[in-house]
Amino acid sequence: MPVVPSSYQPPFWFRQMDLVTIYSARLRSLQKIDYQRERIDLPDGDFIDLDWSFSRQNTKKCIILLHGLEGSSQSRYNLALANLFNSNSLDVCAVNFRGCSGQPNLKYICYHSGKTDDVEFIVNQIVTKTKYDQLFLHGVSLGGNVLLKYLGENKNLPIQIKSAMAVSTPCDLSGSSRKLLNFRNQIYTQNFTRQLLQKLKTKQQQFPEMFELNSLKAIRNVLEFDELYTSKAHGFTDAEDYYQKSSSLQFLEHIRIPTLLLNAQNDSFLSKESFPYTMAENHPFLYLETPKYGGHAAFWQPGGIYYNEQRALEFAQEFMK
Repeated sequence: MPVVPSSYQPPFWFRQMDLVTIYSARLRSLQKIDYQRERIDLPDGDFIDLDWSFSRQNTKKCIILLHGLEGSSQSRYNLALANLFNSNSLDVCAVNFRGCSGQPNLKYICYHSGKTDDVEFIVNQIVTKTKYDQLFLHGVSLGGNVLLKYLGENKNLPIQIKSAMAVSTPCDLSGSSRKLLNFRNQIYTQNFTRQLLQKLKTKQQQFPEMFELNSLKAIRNVLEFDELYTSKAHGFTDAEDYYQKSSSLQFLEHIRIPTLLLNAQNDSFLSKESFPYTMAENHPFLYLETPKYGGHAAFWQPGGIYYNEQRALEFAQEFMK
């Protein structure tokens, strides 16, 4: 599909990436969701918590939400999407990746940017055990990479999946890792690292034989966290091996359902490889929209509904029966 022209033009004061990104992640006021939690037992003995919210009308349509790094069903972008889709007659399943639902998961492994087996298991559970005949998938940031990789590596997706959308997605993990090391991104890197280290301390208490607590002192950024924990825990040689094998960029050409990738040009988390213009121009199912502004998952617009949320609903509605 051709690259999709974007109509997104925020007011001047919300064009600065850091301002709109921090505001959207920390200060945006949203209606709370009264989720109903369902715990899914995974084949390896671990669990994942799904948080459901429902349309007032009976529906056979559902959107599945995948959050970003250290996010959850309570992330503001997920609350906004849940409200919007519930009010437009879709049920919502907000996935909390392993260890992200407020309770530590049971295994030494956790979640990561390329861990698609959990998503595949959840989708298959929803397909076989629920009434839904139309499913729509949505991922933000890390969740977007997981989503795109899942779509590209599975040749026989359930026929219930009608379309998907990935927002602010680092399709090239190695490039985005380098971008996060830049001085301008230190405020984000420090926040991510602090949250990840807190989780790793819990892991050390659960599995003291795996590493010593003192080793955490050497972790100063996400790259070093991935070098020490993510790569080793999940069977990769090192962080670069993890990035290369988990990046969704190499899987995009194999996607076979309509998929919209919305990445802002001023997103300082994304390297140039996360804007696959040439591929999108020659791809029958990949739609690429790259507005000049939008920061990282922060496409503010007046009226309370962000542009990325508006586009998510529009894109899903295009492929509804």
